[in-house]
Amino acid sequence: MSETIEIDLTTLFGITQRETENDTVQEVNPELYTSISEFIGKLKREEYDSTEAKIKSKLVQMVTELTTILITARLEKALSSIPIDYSNLLDEEKYILDSEDEMRDRQEMIVSATLNGKSKLLESIAQKHKTKSITVRFLKEMDSIVGVDLEKYGPFKTEDVATIPYENAQALISKSIAVKIRVDD
Repeated sequence: MSETIEIDLTTLFGITQRETENDTVQEVNPELYTSISEFIGKLKREEYDSTEAKIKSKLVQMVTELTTILITARLEKALSSIPIDYSNLLDEEKYILDSEDEMRDRQEMIVSATLNGKSKLLESIAQKHKTKSITVRFLKEMDSIVGVDLEKYGPFKTEDVATIPYENAQALISKSIAVKIRVDD
C-alpha cells in the first residue's frame, strides 16, 4: 500500500492540470482520493470565525471543483479507449468503471436476445428486473403497500429502512417519499 500524500490546493491544481493537458490517464499516487478526503475532512472539522470561515469555505469549494474535474477527466479518457486501459486507474475509478462493463454486457445480451428471437429470455430478464429488490430509507411516513411481487410491505415511519421491489422503490423515490441506500454485502 502506498503512502498517503499531503494534499493542498497547489498540489491538487498541478495534478488536475497535468491530467487535463494529456490525452492518456496519468499515473498518480494510489492514495490520492484518500488524501483529498482527509484534507477536506480536516478543513471541515476546523472551526473558524468570520473571514477565516469564508476562506475555508471557498477553499473547500475549490478543492471540490478540482476533484470533480480530475475524476471526470480521468474517467472520460478511460472510457474513450476500448477496451478500457486500466493501467493508471485508481481502485476507486475501477470501481466506477465496473458498472460500465456490466452495462455493455447487458446491452449485448438484450440486443442478441432480441435479434435472435429469444423472447422468453427477454421476458425473464424484464420480470427479474421488475421484481428485484433494493433497499430504501423512508423520508416520510407511509401506509402499507402491495409490491409488484404481490407481497405486503409496511407501514413505514420516517427513517425506516426496508428492502422492497425495484419498481415500487422507484415510484417512492420519484415522489421523494424514500431514497435508495447502499447496503454492502
